[in-house]
Amino acid sequence: MPKIGMEPVRKQALIEACIAEIGQAGTLDVTVSQIAKRAGMSSALAHHYFGSKEQIFLATMRHVMRIYGETVLRNLKLAKTPVERLQAITDSSFDSNQFERAIVAAWLNFYVRALHSAETRRLLNVYAGRLQTNLLHDLRKIFPEETAKEIAQGIAALIDGFYIRSALQDSVPGRDALKAIIADYLTLWLERTDRD
Repeated sequence: MPKIGMEPVRKQALIEACIAEIGQAGTLDVTVSQIAKRAGMSSALAHHYFGSKEQIFLATMRHVMRIYGETVLRNLKLAKTPVERLQAITDSSFDSNQFERAIVAAWLNFYVRALHSAETRRLLNVYAGRLQTNLLHDLRKIFPEETAKEIAQGIAALIDGFYIRSALQDSVPGRDALKAIIADYLTLWLERTDRD
């Protein structure tokens, strides 16, 4: 029988264990038993709290997305101009709480899982929609609508691409270099606009 008041603590432990197991395996090919064992509890207790591996994984991605959202908000508070705000949004994707091996593996598996799970796809669409909205908020202050949409797509593709490369290659630049590459992409658009 679960102890009263332990549910949030144990759920968090299972979420952290899920991240660690996916990071170690590199896939969602982990069992509830493995996740529960890493969290220091029985698989029955894990099933009691979440019901299935799918629900554990969805809770894990909601947790990762919540941390990402908090990072974006924290970084936006320091930004003054539209360009600084755009940099704050993109830099947040490569913050130390997001761009580490286990989290990157979780994100990649999230994308793959969305191909087969409507609930995961809905959650992915929430993330993608928020990123697009956040980017467009400031891009529209600088660029015409269609150009702003094109740049937002480009930035999102760069972020996703660097996550994929990070998971699959050993020679990916560090976080600061990746932030600089995305900043350069935006600078190229700004310079192009100044010439037009």
